[in-house]
Amino acid sequence: MSIISLIIKREFIAKVRNKSFIVMTFLSPLLFVGIAAFVGYLGSLKADVKQIAIHDETGIFINEFKNSEEFHYMNMSNVDMKVLKDSLVSESFEGLLFIPKADDYNTLQDKIQYLSNDSPSITFLADTEDIIAKKLTKLNFEKAKLDTLAIQKAEADVNIKVAKSTGEESLKGLNEIKIAIGGAFGYLIMMFIIIYGNMVMRSVIEEKTNRIIEIIISSVKPFQLMMGKIIGTSLAGILQFLIWAIIGLALMFGFSYFFGINASPSAKVPPEMMHQAQEQMSTIQLYIKELWNLPIATIIICFILYFIGGYFLYSSFYAAIGAAVDNETDSQQFLLPIIMPLILGVYIGFFTVINDPHGNIATVFSMVPLTSPIVMLMRIPFGVPWWQIVLSITILFGTFMGVVWFASKIYRVGILMYGKKPTWKELYKWLKY
Repeated sequence: MSIISLIIKREFIAKVRNKSFIVMTFLSPLLFVGIAAFVGYLGSLKADVKQIAIHDETGIFINEFKNSEEFHYMNMSNVDMKVLKDSLVSESFEGLLFIPKADDYNTLQDKIQYLSNDSPSITFLADTEDIIAKKLTKLNFEKAKLDTLAIQKAEADVNIKVAKSTGEESLKGLNEIKIAIGGAFGYLIMMFIIIYGNMVMRSVIEEKTNRIIEIIISSVKPFQLMMGKIIGTSLAGILQFLIWAIIGLALMFGFSYFFGINASPSAKVPPEMMHQAQEQMSTIQLYIKELWNLPIATIIICFILYFIGGYFLYSSFYAAIGAAVDNETDSQQFLLPIIMPLILGVYIGFFTVINDPHGNIATVFSMVPLTSPIVMLMRIPFGVPWWQIVLSITILFGTFMGVVWFASKIYRVGILMYGKKPTWKELYKWLKY
């Protein structure tokens, strides 16, 4: 067995037999589900009802404001404004909406004020402006002797139905679902490149600090040691992802079975609720069908390939940094330039791919090796030509071969350097050595 194979086996077994690896492999999915459920629970909690006082000198708008679960409106039109401002200072209510008298409606719309000790939310202000604007518009129609009832009846409510060119019914929001799926895979790659890359770096620093490395490289070349650590750790990561993929597919099959085969209506449900439940169930089944129409096999295969390529690429940097420094504190100055392309890939994916998955920006960054593992995975659910995927993967692994050559030059010099904080200038000298 070759020396690299022995190192790979040692690193893989050391990672897989670690108790934290076993626990987190099976606990992480539960943690993600638990966090999602907790966030959903927090979102369902009702906020405290805010008391909003209204001083309407015109008497026109007070009845337009209806109480809701979040806001309760109080008619304070008969109370003096000075008293209301004093009550606002003492925080008797959340805010005060002041609507003064005006000669005409055009003048009035610029004189309305909202007084509050705290800055109001944009949503609240927008809703309040909308209520007042609708009432003023109606009053302007009446002043112009227009038939407001006829205008109201003439207002159109358009609901565009989405369908495919084959005539098959489609659904709204599929792009959001696709970017969420691609984004989840891309985000996982980013997180685990960072996590497992740091594992490689810490392993190198630990062996270097304990002076074990001096014994190891007496029989192993530094390049072989570096590649063995990178590949061994990546195999542990792939094993973890495969376990998660199996769990995820099992849950997806179960979800599909529950909402598809076992979706039987109950005879005790009222007809109105029955019809609504059937529509909701039909919509859920359509969403499940659309999810199965996604290139799932391509996504999973590309995820593994981009995980391997991206991990190899970035772990080469992490291994070189670990060899160059004596402790993790000294490594911080070198980590930011490595992490920035990953963060850039996430931002480009979420802000560009969702709007134009086949545009120039998305296509270019899905080819750039430092961002392609994230951006390309976000594009694949939208359908990407196979030649672009092949070209992107080829560039990624080709770049890895070039980077690992440079990283090995830093690794072989820095692995025996002690007691000196390296600088970018020193690293450049090691490359030329």
